Amino acid sequence: MKSVAELSDAVLAGGFGPSPAEVTVTSAFWLHHTTRLAGGEVTYRNHYVLLRVGAAFGACSFEAGDVTAEFCAEASGAPVSTLLRDAPGAVRIAALDAYLAHVRPHRDTAEAEAVVLPEGTPEVRAKARDEAIAGLLDIRPGTRVALIGVVNPLVAAIRARGAECLPCDLNLRRTQWGDRVATDMAEVLDAADAVVATGMTLGNGSFDALLAHCRDRRLPFVVYAQTGSAVARAFLGAGVTAVSAEPFPFSQFSADPTPLYRYRTPVAP
Repeated sequence: MKSVAELSDAVLAGGFGPSPAEVTVTSAFWLHHTTRLAGGEVTYRNHYVLLRVGAAFGACSFEAGDVTAEFCAEASGAPVSTLLRDAPGAVRIAALDAYLAHVRPHRDTAEAEAVVLPEGTPEVRAKARDEAIAGLLDIRPGTRVALIGVVNPLVAAIRARGAECLPCDLNLRRTQWGDRVATDMAEVLDAADAVVATGMTLGNGSFDALLAHCRDRRLPFVVYAQTGSAVARAFLGAGVTAVSAEPFPFSQFSADPTPLYRYRTPVAP
């Protein structure tokens, strides 16, 4: 599997289970969510499209203005195939994610390692989540890690493992510690020994380029995904080396213990 479009075509062709023409979205919703962690100066601003198929939720984060809440009026009751073909990009990713999570739930997948995030404040839960993500990196001290999509606790978790973090984000300009954040991922990818990227790269269309870059250079590529967690999982072994899959409800929407699921590409003997 070399691209998101190729994955979507395979789903439409019935390659992953029941025909998506016969699988229906039962609910759709749109969220605008902001977070400022205690002691921080950054307000994280996120917009999400979420679709439910059976017991699974598919999600995609998007930039403000890319999707309006009015999409919900037509999405519920629509076949997954219709949304995969005709919907805006973020909605297509959410539909693909919902379908893949429906036919193969994270909680029932044998190779998934469940990590339960603890009860607590957003700061406690974000730190635990980002340490779990950084734990998917098999790196040596001094390794240069490109971080595409910056959250400060994950910067700290990468550095705690002795690595050098090369941050890149479309919206953030400085880390909590004053480090400059690149806006063009090419700037950090050229220097990187490993890549960690948010699932939002699926929503903004940059995932395919990251996948090709890491596959061609044989770089470790870890995806931390609220957006498209089941989509990212489909690329394990095809350029993606590990995934932290966090299905809805996400850690920031609860104070109770919630799971994320870690996947690693099996190491050849």
